[in-house]
Amino acid sequence: MKYKNLYKTLFVLPLSLLFSCSSILDQSPDGKSSIEEMFLDNDKVAAYLNTCYCYMPAKGMLYFFFERGPACWCDEAWDADDLDVNWAASDKFYAGKASAGSHPVWGVDDPNFRPYHNYAYWDHYFTSIHDCAYFLERIDNATVTKEEDRARWRAEAHLLRAYYYSELLRWFGCGMPLVEKAYNYTDDFSGVKPASYYETVQFIIKDCDAALACDDLPWRITTSDESGRVPKALAYAIKSRMMLYAASPLYCGNNNYWNEAYNVTKECMNGLKAQGYELYSTLNNPTRFFDANSNFGPAGYPLAEKAAMLNEYFCTNLEYSADPVDKETIFQTRFSPGNSIVVEGIGALYGYKAGACPSQELVDCFETLDGKTILNLDKPYNDEETHLDPNYNTDHTTYDPQNPYANRDPRFYADIYYNGSKRYGYWPFAEPTTAYENVGGVVGWRTRNIMTYIGEPITGTASNGRTFTRTGDFIRKFTDPTTSAANHISEANYKEFRLAEVILNFAEAAFHAGHEAEAKAAINEIRNRAGMPDLPASLTGDALLKRIINERRVELALEEARYFDVRRLHLPNEDLSTTDKWVTAAKITRNADGTFVYGRQSVKGNPRLCYTNKWLKAAIPLNEINRIISITGENWQNPGW
Repeated sequence: MKYKNLYKTLFVLPLSLLFSCSSILDQSPDGKSSIEEMFLDNDKVAAYLNTCYCYMPAKGMLYFFFERGPACWCDEAWDADDLDVNWAASDKFYAGKASAGSHPVWGVDDPNFRPYHNYAYWDHYFTSIHDCAYFLERIDNATVTKEEDRARWRAEAHLLRAYYYSELLRWFGCGMPLVEKAYNYTDDFSGVKPASYYETVQFIIKDCDAALACDDLPWRITTSDESGRVPKALAYAIKSRMMLYAASPLYCGNNNYWNEAYNVTKECMNGLKAQGYELYSTLNNPTRFFDANSNFGPAGYPLAEKAAMLNEYFCTNLEYSADPVDKETIFQTRFSPGNSIVVEGIGALYGYKAGACPSQELVDCFETLDGKTILNLDKPYNDEETHLDPNYNTDHTTYDPQNPYANRDPRFYADIYYNGSKRYGYWPFAEPTTAYENVGGVVGWRTRNIMTYIGEPITGTASNGRTFTRTGDFIRKFTDPTTSAANHISEANYKEFRLAEVILNFAEAAFHAGHEAEAKAAINEIRNRAGMPDLPASLTGDALLKRIINERRVELALEEARYFDVRRLHLPNEDLSTTDKWVTAAKITRNADGTFVYGRQSVKGNPRLCYTNKWLKAAIPLNEINRIISITGENWQNPGW
């Protein structure tokens, strides 16, 4: 029939995928096994559920050629692999090289990265959605040994479907066909319509609620042999995130969903806390993370231990225990970065590449210890696009643009290596005579001054060369101070969902729903954990909202949140010219006497071209659009593609 090709990956389960994901699925004597037969055996039912997990992505830094993907695709960072616009996904973003036939979000398909599933999102996620729907249709009558397993597996399928839909909404930003049943080739798809964004979110919430209602789905994964399985707490995290998105300007369709978002995000935050989730607030391994070589902040910095605690959190895996030390992480990616992540950080330390270099825009967001912003948030830059003329906060008495890294928020020192910071490690090179601050440095273990001024021969700011910073800064977040010659970056799994985000979701929704006191209290909870003072009691209205958004940017820095936030906070008719068009760097020059002059410069002499209106949402793949048009007569493509 003419309908058989619509959403091939959505409506048809590929048997090759099923067999590749589990060795439990035994074949019949003729070498074949029908799908129906899978549900007549307990182990095969479990294996089919495993199929639903197959396309869970590896978040964090396993995008094309080890890019920190979304962090480099917005105003948060710049990828040091900016060598060829035809090469990496970041290059394609910067050059605006994208179409419905080839888009960097879903068009990357490198054999080295296929196991991590950070590509072909539309095909992969709809394949998994189909798998979940098929499983849910059959689990009630399947042969299952234990009823508690049946209940848990059903809940997992609901939660996985919610997860895949949430990811589709984040990337593509459009309503989706809601797959409550698994379709077949012979079905008539001519009447299929996409649900609205809000309706899709409601579908996600319904699946999350089904998971929350299951007594046999654990709140936490407590044993390592179940690592990667979804816990019940994930349902609250997904509900919170997606209801915030549904109420946001880009997606709300001129409807006011903020009161609903307030109620949902409050339920999720309180529900997680009631189950023992709490912010990570204690340094548990000071020998490893806060010894004489940790170097968090300038000499004498009073909150160095707070910075060490935050660094410890991101460099330590969530342990699978009923009473874990880390009670903040809700779900960490299944894939351990392992040696893949050595390609990010201070490129010279490993001798390979720096990866994502934090932008000056991100650096500007970190407050000083007195709780004051560096910039005037009403108008942070006098030149709204290029950001070369900062509009400094005139209330400041402690910030000096020529001493910019003194007395900053502890999260700044936990997240960023800046000019003059220090790093203990195994340095595989001796220092050249031009490395003024490090002359005499030998190959081996030592503390090195991380100097990023223009012309510094090892770690300076440069326009090319993978090991150099593009912005005057390197990533420290996720960087373990316990180093080895072979691997200077933490091998901890990426924390994809954590309580801090849920609290921030609530704060934003509470503000818009008219509950400013609750919003402020939630923000202060995040700030106090980091060692920062409460927001001013007098803060209200639009000024409070700007601080809420800034707090979110600081707390979730380099965690993939900003890429999606900067989009959802725009109106559908706007573009990204004030955020993503120009990305700026520190322009640091060294005087002969060893002092420095700090200015600003664009990372490149030309703007990035991924700022126009169509970049608010990714393109739906052209082959899928063509099928949809041929069958329904309607074009579901996102605007501009």
